[in-house]
Amino acid sequence: MGILTGEEGDPVALENGVARGPVVLVCEHASRLLPKALGTLGLTEEALESHIAWDPGALAVSRLMAQSLDATLVFQRFSRLVYDCNRPPESPAAMPEKSEVFAVPGNAGLDQAARDARTQALYLPFRDRLSGLVKSRIAEGRAPVIVTMHSFTPVYFGKPRAVEIGILHDADTRLADAMLAAAGSAGPFDIRRNEPYGPEDGVTHTLREHGLANGLANVMIEVRNDLVKDEAGQRVVADYLAGLLKKSLSAIQ
Repeated sequence: MGILTGEEGDPVALENGVARGPVVLVCEHASRLLPKALGTLGLTEEALESHIAWDPGALAVSRLMAQSLDATLVFQRFSRLVYDCNRPPESPAAMPEKSEVFAVPGNAGLDQAARDARTQALYLPFRDRLSGLVKSRIAEGRAPVIVTMHSFTPVYFGKPRAVEIGILHDADTRLADAMLAAAGSAGPFDIRRNEPYGPEDGVTHTLREHGLANGLANVMIEVRNDLVKDEAGQRVVADYLAGLLKKSLSAIQ
């Protein structure tokens, strides 16, 4: 028996599937929703509202960018605490027993059957939906550009973070290089390469699985979540990033 009921719907959402733009936006940490079968994972409401459960503002910014770029958006409808879709099944971080300062009781000591149930319920449908979309676009002769969207907390383990937007990449630096060049050093945000995370932190799984494996241009964008806590901030950041992507895609074509 799976961990999701029929009433809870598909774990993966796809919006603007008929988009004509080249970008496919991916939001692995869009939601803090938990499957009913797992309760609260032993966490307080404060913890479940915090960044450990989702990437606040990331989905809202992604939706605005999808409109500006005429892009398709794929996102996971359930919390990364149940399964982090930016991690492979064998990674301990896929179902973390601890996230920053919070222990996650409902993830402690999971046996292989429990891990497999979460993988089958959340990760495989997400991976397969995104993979199918990428393959169909390639077959149509319009290879997509993979852009994954995330947000990060301004303070991590008690240490403030000055970076406001991170442009992250793995082995393929084409799009990240173009975006950093287009942003320059005098823009409205503190933008840095591979901060506050980088490939050494295991955060480029989606880029590797769907971008690098298919020879597609790809990038991961991290936005400090205090910048996108309300609609005004979300619009400012989305407009800026959409413009940056448009310039950068022209540069690498």
